[in-house]
Amino acid sequence: MERTRPSAVLFACSMNAVRSPMAEAIAKHLFNRKIYFQSAGVRPGGELDPFAVKVLEEIGLDISRHRPRTFDDIEDSNFDLIVTLAPEAHHKALDLTRTQAMDVEYWPTQDPQLASGSREQILEAYRTVRDGLMRRIKDRLGWSPQAHD
Repeated sequence: MERTRPSAVLFACSMNAVRSPMAEAIAKHLFNRKIYFQSAGVRPGGELDPFAVKVLEEIGLDISRHRPRTFDDIEDSNFDLIVTLAPEAHHKALDLTRTQAMDVEYWPTQDPQLASGSREQILEAYRTVRDGLMRRIKDRLGWSPQAHD
């Protein structure tokens, strides 16, 4: 089934401190303003995770200035698609579809903050999330090397 490419996408997770800002940065990099991207969390209070910053730096992306925000902080809610990365974000997004026309897709994504072990083992969990998001974004939004300029 061929899906149309959305013009505006919101990535959502629990506190907009790890998964959704990673997805937003990767998508913005891949699509270079061809699609509008934002990210948000369900709950306030998160601080940007330094491991998320580190694993994106490894691929040349800088999210160090990102400030976590909630759904309520987002002024423009005209999204064609909300990609949810955590169960509570999925429930929140489905609530929005009662009053707004948008698609919601759930991409279950492990929270790398739950990883334990050595620093390298923890970083590996974050890299796994980063690389998984990269693959899903490219696949879902139809990225191709020649079409991203």
